[in-house]
Amino acid sequence: MNRRSFIQSFGLFTGAAFISLQTKGYGNLKRGDTIKGKVIANRKGVAGVAISDGFSVVITNSKGEYIINPHQNAIQICMSTPSGYEFKATYNIAEQYEMLGSRNQYDFELVRLKQNDDKHNFIIWADPQVKNKKDVQQMMETAVPDVQKEIATMGTDALVHGICVGDIVWDNHALFPDYNAAVAQMGIPFFQALGNHDMDYRQGGDDTSDKTFKEVYGPTYYSFNRGKAHYVVLDDVRYLGSERLYDGYITENQLEWLAKDLQHVDKDKLIIICLHIPVHNAVKNNEALYAALEGFENVHIMSGHTHYNTNVIKNGIYEHNHGTVCGAWWTGPICEDGTPRGYGVYEVDGTKLKWYYKSTGLDRTKQLNIYVDKLSDQQRLVANVWNWDPEWKVEYALDDKPMGVLEQLKGYDPLAVELYKGDNLPIGRTFAEPRKTEHLFIAHFNVSIKKVEVNVTDRFGNKYTAVAES
Repeated sequence: MNRRSFIQSFGLFTGAAFISLQTKGYGNLKRGDTIKGKVIANRKGVAGVAISDGFSVVITNSKGEYIINPHQNAIQICMSTPSGYEFKATYNIAEQYEMLGSRNQYDFELVRLKQNDDKHNFIIWADPQVKNKKDVQQMMETAVPDVQKEIATMGTDALVHGICVGDIVWDNHALFPDYNAAVAQMGIPFFQALGNHDMDYRQGGDDTSDKTFKEVYGPTYYSFNRGKAHYVVLDDVRYLGSERLYDGYITENQLEWLAKDLQHVDKDKLIIICLHIPVHNAVKNNEALYAALEGFENVHIMSGHTHYNTNVIKNGIYEHNHGTVCGAWWTGPICEDGTPRGYGVYEVDGTKLKWYYKSTGLDRTKQLNIYVDKLSDQQRLVANVWNWDPEWKVEYALDDKPMGVLEQLKGYDPLAVELYKGDNLPIGRTFAEPRKTEHLFIAHFNVSIKKVEVNVTDRFGNKYTAVAES
């Protein structure tokens, strides 16, 4: 069913349609038995497709056939969807896996795309993190229609998929169906990563903390392909066995699996790693991940978790730590660093990647906020350029006179201070606090200045302007 037809008929479905996505129990696993199957498209076998049980990786032969001896702890068999084919999904929830049960054969059927997929787009949602129905209502009334509109600007033939990098809900797994309904309405296939608030607490250790997630969304780590890009979703949240205690860590099982997965990926591919906790400063064994990615020179990491937006280049890898869909936990229009609620939009052309941050409810050209304060004997300009990285240029003009580059400052966004600073703010969730950020820029100037203009040029040459006049 195409996107338009589905959206038109969406109102005919009840909540039960989405609740049914949670009914995939673990079944009667045939531990140690050989599993076989076939990947087909238009009744013909598809060669070279990676199949995994989460521990080993095998490749289909010329007839599309595979044989795998599943690990004793395997509960799912997963296909890494190859380039050139549609993503299998149920109500747009990606579903390229089968739960292991009493059968010994698991086949996968592919549908070839009608167009070349070297050019495609994807969206990164970080931390929708709904806790109750009021949060869900905000998500459905703001974030979902914003994505719908943004997708519409890409053209009717655009290939677009989404990836949620965790904290789908806020400990309330009963709201997974509400998130699923949001994905269904957005009209594009969505893949999911596990966040710390998506885990089952009081379920034992790390191996059992993701039981519900796996029943709803499948494996917590897997890969897929589109065009010349290879996508990997990882689980970097390690549950430590006591209530809500976790750390950032990628298990040895995953790292071993990743090495096997990447053996079948050309070194010149674009590699997109998606996970919840930022790698560069919060994953304890991040060096092991960097080592696993050695030899790949075009790697981007997509993370969330922090409720602020920052870009970090480390070990030659660009990490995009995204501002959140929920902002500061649905309490206001911005994250703790002043980044508006929103999501990342990425444009793939072969192995080239471009991106921008899309603020919910704002035009895509909105890439900065400026504040001008009148002090006792001067004025102060603060510019927040939330998706800044070292290749951006931030310049300003006073009364139309160019003044050069603004000075970078680590500090607090003024609006974040106004909305979130104080024992009673924000109302209902007072734990949200302003957070220092490095994507602020500052200048001081004479009180007689009437017009302040900030001109920003991103790493791709796109220009954005903000003006304040008194």
